[in-house]
Amino acid sequence: MKLSIVIPVFNECRTIESLLDAVADSPVKEKEIIVIDDFSKDGTRERLPKLAAKYTKLVLHEKNQGKGAAIRTGLKEATGDVVIIQDADLEYDPNDYSRLLEPIETGRADVVYGSRFHDKSGFHHAPHLMNRLANRGLTIFSNLLSGFHLTDMETCYKMMRRDIMARITIEENRFGFEPEITAKLAKLKVRLLEIPITYNGRRHNEGKKIGWKDGFRTLYAIVKYNLFR
Repeated sequence: MKLSIVIPVFNECRTIESLLDAVADSPVKEKEIIVIDDFSKDGTRERLPKLAAKYTKLVLHEKNQGKGAAIRTGLKEATGDVVIIQDADLEYDPNDYSRLLEPIETGRADVVYGSRFHDKSGFHHAPHLMNRLANRGLTIFSNLLSGFHLTDMETCYKMMRRDIMARITIEENRFGFEPEITAKLAKLKVRLLEIPITYNGRRHNEGKKIGWKDGFRTLYAIVKYNLFR
């Protein structure tokens, strides 16, 4: 199966080249790498054209719109049988692609979530305790309304068949994308499997962009897309 890797980027000048190298070296033979720069202001935008050999396609947003909007743009460019979202900050390991892809290739799942909190997960540096507790609370609330039994609804690694992704219209522009797509997958009654992944968490002082406002938006999105869509 061909894998489309959608990489939303915003102010990741320090990590973008290493990330693209890791994605290119990942153990999936047939893949395309789609990079969407969401109007970075730290030099990432200027650097990306110089790294053209490391990706398949680059799309530049003319204004900052948010992660959800960047993902929406990238998915329109995807041509693979399967798609996955990849953050550009090196928290998630592209070497996990083949493990995530295997249940879809063998027909055991339509969608696979890579969980940072699943038993036997490969933590190197776990998220800060408060972030972990907040994630757990949001995941439990999402499960109550969606009917899923997830351990990590907020994970970046959501891999699915592209024909399923094509049936979903993403409305959220920021991090509300995570509960939105989970709610919409639940309504499609897909076969969703969760497996452990490796994770190297970084803190806010290292450039992490999720804040308390995003937490409130996530709560709103859980209710909105599970009950009113």
